[in-house]
Amino acid sequence: MMFPLQGVQMLQTLEKSLRKSLPVSLKVYGAVFHMTHGNPFKLKALVDKWPDFNAVVIRPEEQEMTDDLDHYTNTYQIYSKDLKNCQEFLSSPEVINWKQHLQIQSSQSSLNEVIQNLAAMKSFKVKQTQCILYMTPEMAKKLAPSLLDGKNLSPDDGKPTDINQEMFRLSSLDVTHAALVNKFWHFGGNERSQRFIERCIRNFPNKCLLGPEGTPVSWCLMDQTAEIRMAGTTPEYRAQGLVSYVIYHHTQALDKLDFPIYSHTDKSNIIMQKMSLSLCHIPMPCDWNQWNCIPL
Repeated sequence: MMFPLQGVQMLQTLEKSLRKSLPVSLKVYGAVFHMTHGNPFKLKALVDKWPDFNAVVIRPEEQEMTDDLDHYTNTYQIYSKDLKNCQEFLSSPEVINWKQHLQIQSSQSSLNEVIQNLAAMKSFKVKQTQCILYMTPEMAKKLAPSLLDGKNLSPDDGKPTDINQEMFRLSSLDVTHAALVNKFWHFGGNERSQRFIERCIRNFPNKCLLGPEGTPVSWCLMDQTAEIRMAGTTPEYRAQGLVSYVIYHHTQALDKLDFPIYSHTDKSNIIMQKMSLSLCHIPMPCDWNQWNCIPL
């Protein structure tokens, strides 16, 4: 059985329930937040039953998923309270279109076994990417205060070093900057990823630093799950603390708007891990996971 949740009231009930399961429900929680605030990516929420659901899947409306090869659009966020019994729910073509190139995102690494089982059943190739998941202290304080236990953070902790404000100016990205972001995004570098980035720039708050030439030299932007993603700095301006400055000011602005704020970093990217810790972002006890699935 599959139930689509209709209307803001049901989504707010779902959001409240997911809040109790943070941080393992984080990717789904962030997507639902955007759904209750205009739903610019035209997402829908499916549950196995209501109101006492065991599994929830966030996915785009069918009319959004017209390109079978566009896994940036064909992306699903999943949270399950009962991993042993969610496989049947996920196997339904009404829930996930396994005939497309797609991505699954979740803060539950234990979902890997279910996806591998489905890969054998449905005949698709799957690649798992696992990263470190971070939450800002502001978000943890509001939504999951137990994550701050044992951490003595003062109000001045996490502030980045000052930059040369005559040389750099804080601003926002324009859609014309998508190609630059795409060039340096670890998961990007192609036409479909550029279209995805353009859509994120159009629909969500972002920040950048404009350099002496008036073009972005450092930036960060948000995706459809409220995650801070695609942060970067052009090579000639690296090692000056610019991306820390941009992320700090972006997250401060988002916090005032009550956005859930979190991010991920590759386990091999020591520089970004140090930056996250310098901003007092808190590593989560669960991972950031993405499964890229390609039909055989």
